[in-house]
Amino acid sequence: MNHHVTVGVDGTPESLAAARWAAREATLRQAPLRIVHAEDWSSAALVPELDPGTRDRWADEVLASATDELKLAYPRLEISTRRLSGRPATALAAEAQGAGLLVLGSRGLGSVVGFVVGSVGLSTLAASETPVVLVRADEGTENAAPTAYGEIVVGVDIHQACDRVLAFAFEEASRRECVLRAVHGWKLPSASGYSPVLNPSVAREVDRTVAQMLDDMLMPWRLKFPDVRLEEKTLIGPAGRELVQAASDADLVVIGRRIRRSNLGTHLGAVAHAVLHHTAAPVAVLAHD
Repeated sequence: MNHHVTVGVDGTPESLAAARWAAREATLRQAPLRIVHAEDWSSAALVPELDPGTRDRWADEVLASATDELKLAYPRLEISTRRLSGRPATALAAEAQGAGLLVLGSRGLGSVVGFVVGSVGLSTLAASETPVVLVRADEGTENAAPTAYGEIVVGVDIHQACDRVLAFAFEEASRRECVLRAVHGWKLPSASGYSPVLNPSVAREVDRTVAQMLDDMLMPWRLKFPDVRLEEKTLIGPAGRELVQAASDADLVVIGRRIRRSNLGTHLGAVAHAVLHHTAAPVAVLAHD
């Protein structure tokens, strides 16, 4: 049996968008969907000064409302609900251990300000080694019929193993029968004194080498997933910035994050930070060593 998909809801538009995304993903995977609510999640702004009984009823209504909507849209999907106790990030990460995927909503403030992930999303990312997808609310599409899947963009670091990231990206592209675009951004250290603008011939030569390294890394995955339409792209510039620009029309962005076994707080890295804060599409984050 396929691992279930878990989605966290708290009554916000972002979490409802995440629930819709998770239901469609669970249907693709032919897996059950579990909708969860962390009892300490609700901020005072959402549920001000409520007694425990009223707060419990409100939480039940949040779960029931999301379930009813998704059952109408996906009548054959197996859906269950669960209320979690404890700090949201810790409870969600623990709940995700038995899941194949954890989906959360994130607050978006527009392309200029960026994608505000929020403390729960960031803390859950840091605490969970299960793949996590962050979804921002898409206004005006609540009742829209599902459309064909567009492309997936995956950020590839050619200088370290990223098999878990590539496996997820290829599997998603295969399920969706869509294009997978593998992107790698590169630049030489500023200390080298080299500028691709001043010496374009050197830039072309380095880019050819980088492109060959990218192709070599992707070749085993091409052979494993011959049905996936793969496009490879190397871009000159900071990896985070180039990946955000390349993903402007993507339906899903897949990135990796290094597992930091530390008590010093959340560590995502510059590329993950840029993508999470400036990409409108859902972002899948895969933890790896």
